[in-house]
Amino acid sequence: MIKQTFGIAREPFNRTGPYHLLPQQQKSFAIIKTHSAHGGFSVITGDPGVGKSVLKKNIEDLKQNNETVIVSCSRTMHTYLNILKQLAYSCEVEFHANTIEKDLISVAYRHIRDNKTLYILIDEADLLEMAVLRKLRLLFDQFPPKHNLVLFGRPDLLFTLSMKVNEDIKTRITFSDNLLPLTSEALELFIHSELESVKLGVNTFDEAAIELVLRNAQGNLRLCRNLCYGSLIDACQDGQRIVSFKHVNNVLIQPHWRSHDELIKRQVE
Repeated sequence: MIKQTFGIAREPFNRTGPYHLLPQQQKSFAIIKTHSAHGGFSVITGDPGVGKSVLKKNIEDLKQNNETVIVSCSRTMHTYLNILKQLAYSCEVEFHANTIEKDLISVAYRHIRDNKTLYILIDEADLLEMAVLRKLRLLFDQFPPKHNLVLFGRPDLLFTLSMKVNEDIKTRITFSDNLLPLTSEALELFIHSELESVKLGVNTFDEAAIELVLRNAQGNLRLCRNLCYGSLIDACQDGQRIVSFKHVNNVLIQPHWRSHDELIKRQVE
């Protein structure tokens, strides 16, 4: 609907990408790449929606370079053995429980001999049991240089790692960053860049619409993207090519945008 109404080939604010990095993500991305040259252990934390997934996707896109190998693991509530199965699948290694650790180490050394850099990405690492993370740390300690183990999780991941009992893991971290909610200026630049990337004018959202989006996104990149996308759809349904305050507000009255207190109040009424 959006493509037909605006006469464009690709939709803005669509999760299919491309995934452009914002300044704070660009900084972390560059440092992670640098640490990978010497055997890095990176931890990226942040509340849901601040841009961890976008950063992770850009690291995963490095696999388009023949000199980079990406191993990505997302189902982190599994046991250690099940995580190794995911790693074996990503590395295209046949899984044998008795030899899988040795096989993964061998594959890592083979990649280094081929002059490749290895990234191991673990999403939602805050859900990992520390005993599992400790085993993974011991495994990756046996990997050769030119690799980077990158953990993504909520801010309480670093709080857990800071406990005395987990000092053996924390002291091995070579880089960490906590992605903060974005400023209104940064979110507005994001909106403009998304529109410009599909050749739409920055005035596609009028000033009142932009202000309402920023006020309700509250620095959350994901909420901003979803609100803008929903508002564009509402404008298309209205036969309009300019998103106004009314279109944004039509999205905000949907139940999932209401706060917990507001939903309770409406139930009482």
